Amino acid sequence: MGRIDDQLTVLVDEGLGNSCYLLDLDDGHALAVDPPRDLRAVRRAARRRGLTVAYAADTHLHADFLSGAVQLAADDGATVLASAAGMRAFDHQGLVDGDEVDLGGLTLRALATPGHTDEHLSFLLLDGSTPVGVFSGGSLIVGAAARTDLLGAARTVELAHVQHASLRRLAALPDATALWPTHGAGSFCSAPPGAARTSTIGAEKATNPLLAAPDAETFARRLTGSLSTYPTYFTWLAELNRQGPEVIGGEPQLPGLAVDEVRAHMRDGAVVVDVRPVADVAAGHIPGAVSIALRPAFATWLGWVVDRATPIVIVRNADQPAADILWPVLNIGYTRIVGELAGGMTAWRTAGQPVATTALVAPAETGGRVLDIRQRDEYRAGHLPNALHIELGSLGRHTGDVGAGPVTVMCGHGERAMTAGRDGHREVSVLDGGAADWARATGGNLEQGA
Repeated sequence: MGRIDDQLTVLVDEGLGNSCYLLDLDDGHALAVDPPRDLRAVRRAARRRGLTVAYAADTHLHADFLSGAVQLAADDGATVLASAAGMRAFDHQGLVDGDEVDLGGLTLRALATPGHTDEHLSFLLLDGSTPVGVFSGGSLIVGAAARTDLLGAARTVELAHVQHASLRRLAALPDATALWPTHGAGSFCSAPPGAARTSTIGAEKATNPLLAAPDAETFARRLTGSLSTYPTYFTWLAELNRQGPEVIGGEPQLPGLAVDEVRAHMRDGAVVVDVRPVADVAAGHIPGAVSIALRPAFATWLGWVVDRATPIVIVRNADQPAADILWPVLNIGYTRIVGELAGGMTAWRTAGQPVATTALVAPAETGGRVLDIRQRDEYRAGHLPNALHIELGSLGRHTGDVGAGPVTVMCGHGERAMTAGRDGHREVSVLDGGAADWARATGGNLEQGA
């Protein structure tokens, strides 16, 4: 294992909760497993080692990000390795269970491990005849297994039974076999909070509660009972991956737009997305703008609350790199960013345009009605007494449930609450902090459960 540890680079996308793997093949070439369309981290890691990506392997048709395999084929001449059952509409080496690919001293063996998706493959890395590690994608992951409801509620339990069989197959590998999953902590494809990114088969057999399930029925109950909601774009991104994402030529650009151009785009139906920090947005923003702070989870929430057909105008601060906005957005298949407000909010104010503000409420000053827009598991773990709970992703369908009058919106820190509190309509304020901050500031007790 020591040799492979030295050759393997784990590239974690904190926003999506996923890992991509770059394996140095010891001849100037590399294997990339589950590379995202945003290849910046892959490129940096390859340059550090002086590598060209010769193989790009996708474990499944991803629903949470666009694959970078097609881009690597175009740029580096990489051979794309993927399941033949995925019916991908671009050049690739289609693999079925048991197929092997000679990597020059190492061998990659395809293992059919459906459940998360129908066509899912894991890739077993062999040194001679010895298994050294398995790229398990969305099958067995650290402390759990990936969700089985991406193909619709009607198939969720069926696929959970299939996932059970796939996990048992992986658990039959030698205990020392390294486990290299794609989905990890923070992924909406289901992983426990705080879980490590990698593991071993032996460690998972000893600690993974799903592997301890005595039968398929119990396994399915445990897995499906833990499923939370997931972003809207999950419903269509896998098909874009099957078709093959469009190859991107050069760095994406964010054209500057004058104030009058921004106003014209807004009249034509564009939405302004303000990526500045919460405090800046609270102090003044374009009326009607959606606040989605630029942080690792930026693209996830953009894809959840803004329709991909809607043109987008960006408002940012000068110290927020355009590439850190554009690449994550391209990673989830959003292509309709028409530009940014040139000069930012200073230009908007100078032009005499209206500015909206949102009140930030300190935890100790929270009173009256509270709307908690966190995910269900977060809310159940601890919330303010009598807080109304509506997840941010479904808030647009349930605004009538909020009712009239002042309301303070809260999440974990304030970013998602500011997204929910657009316009300051309905006398909305935003809690500057989260449930734990409120408890510390007030001495109050959090409630648990629904």
